[in-house]
Amino acid sequence: LVSLNVSFMLVFGTLYPAYYSYKAVKTKNVKEYVRWMMYWIVFALYTVVETITDLTVAWFPLYYEMKIAFVIWLLSPYTRGASLIYRKCLHPLLSSREREIDEYIVQAKERSYETMVTFGKQGLSIAATAAVSAAVKASTAELHQSTPSLLLSEDEYTNYWDMWLSHLAI
Repeated sequence: LVSLNVSFMLVFGTLYPAYYSYKAVKTKNVKEYVRWMMYWIVFALYTVVETITDLTVAWFPLYYEMKIAFVIWLLSPYTRGASLIYRKCLHPLLSSREREIDEYIVQAKERSYETMVTFGKQGLSIAATAAVSAAVKASTAELHQSTPSLLLSEDEYTNYWDMWLSHLAI
């Protein structure tokens, strides 16, 4: 039943509307374009809610059948479910919170850039540490082969490594 639900959602919840969105854009039919834009906005919210409910109430009898019925209701030109939800719920909600949402998005972009820079620096540091560690181990192995008395113990190696890293200020 789950695979049937997934197949249905893929075909009728995504591919069918995608094709008709393409047709609306191609023919420049504004009425159809607006209809499908409202559908996609509602479907995006539905996808978020579905992700949560799939984890919490999927055990409920007829849960998957209700999801299929809901998507049919959203898509139907007779019920215009997506348009109804958009006009009565989402549009007023988004309009009243638009400034807050925009500010949050700007902040999230800034934080994501800062986070990527931080992760990039950490990644480079880890790569450099790994490369130096490999080089030190290789040279230690060479020393061991040529003069066994110069081989460092594990504690001496750790102390040497810590001292070396502190000089690099990594």
